[in-house]
Amino acid sequence: MDDFIAARAQMAMSLGFHIIFACVGMVMPFLMAFSHWKYLKTGNEIYKGLTKAWSKGVAILFATGAVSGTMLSFELGLLWPEFMKHAGPIFGMPFSLEGTAFFIEAIALGFFLYGWNKFNKWFHWFCGLLVGISGLASGVLVVAANSWMNSPSGFDFIDGQYLNIDPIQAMLNDAWFPQALHMTVAAFCATGFAVAGVHAYLIIKKKNVEFHTKAFRIAVAFALIGAFGAPLSGDIAAKSVAERQPIKLAAMEAHFETEKGAPFVLGGIPNEETGEVKYALKIPKLLSFLATNDFNAEVKGLHDFPRDEWPPVAVVHYAFQIMIFFGMVMMAIGGVYLIAFFFKKEWLTKHWFLKTFVVAIPFGYIALEAGWTVTEVGRQPWIIYGIMRTADAVTPMPGIQYSFYFFTAVFVSLSLIIIFLLKRQIQMVPKLYDPTDPNYQTKSKKS
Repeated sequence: MDDFIAARAQMAMSLGFHIIFACVGMVMPFLMAFSHWKYLKTGNEIYKGLTKAWSKGVAILFATGAVSGTMLSFELGLLWPEFMKHAGPIFGMPFSLEGTAFFIEAIALGFFLYGWNKFNKWFHWFCGLLVGISGLASGVLVVAANSWMNSPSGFDFIDGQYLNIDPIQAMLNDAWFPQALHMTVAAFCATGFAVAGVHAYLIIKKKNVEFHTKAFRIAVAFALIGAFGAPLSGDIAAKSVAERQPIKLAAMEAHFETEKGAPFVLGGIPNEETGEVKYALKIPKLLSFLATNDFNAEVKGLHDFPRDEWPPVAVVHYAFQIMIFFGMVMMAIGGVYLIAFFFKKEWLTKHWFLKTFVVAIPFGYIALEAGWTVTEVGRQPWIIYGIMRTADAVTPMPGIQYSFYFFTAVFVSLSLIIIFLLKRQIQMVPKLYDPTDPNYQTKSKKS
């Protein structure tokens, strides 16, 4: 394997793995805090059991995310030294702030896990909420660093030198808000659907139905925020991309020729050599409207840009289509849930209804990975858009393929361990937190 490809593959694999735990860390603590709040308001022991069950899952995934995030930090320096040499002083601020947020999250999580019956109940609840706030802050700050790579600012690039550095301007670049908003909404959608699906499965298996029904409804509420917020945040992000990275937008839509009233392409197989997209469904003028709010506006095509600056069109286009498809499916599922909740209560206990959420467990994360692929691959061949090419940033050290194999083995091992731990935790839930168990109160106090 070529060292450059190996370095990119290792980074892609590491990011693809870590992003799942980052998103869980951004959202799962809020589910936990909401359940805890319900317990404090109602005194219902089921909510207390649910809070403890979710907190154990948060702890497992937090530990894993810490490992994968630390590995990523080292990989940036080991695989892309030329990038870090110049970019580190510019966008180091969000990374340093992210480290602070991470430590706050770790301390708050420790307080929450071991603070039952030791702290004031509302301070204890606030510790759980703080886990979510600091986790969300961590995610936003990391995205701010990534968005700088898509919209570099906060410095002057003169004769190959990075001068007049302003780290605040670099952190608050033009892309950070659209990317951070869309990422946050996607995290709520993906995590909400995944958690709801797990509890729907356990309801179908008739394991502690009341417990899992309450958990399912809380998770779905968070999932709906993401499902219906994603199109709005996606529209903001798409308009930002159209303004800052028109070549990425063209690749997303496999849009080869500049035209006014450009159509929105659904599906299709792009051919970079001929500039054609076969078997696509085209919606007239919609791309122009989505990019500019004007149905007749001009949208630049790929042929307006140098060929050596094109990203891999097929990869970006397919990833964009996958993201849209699963996003629309989750919106549809959310719509069905609202119909059931307000008008068709009997649907809420039907197996077909619950199985829909079980099937949807991976949908949010598939869309999330596809969206991240659009963001990262769509920026190629640049590691710093318009300034530094990815090929110029890679380490000259040979043998990177062995590092790729090693890190892949580590991440696969971590995945298997996580699956084992979460499966065991899910299996323990009805035993530890079943309020129909006469020993439940004793167990609850001990835990």
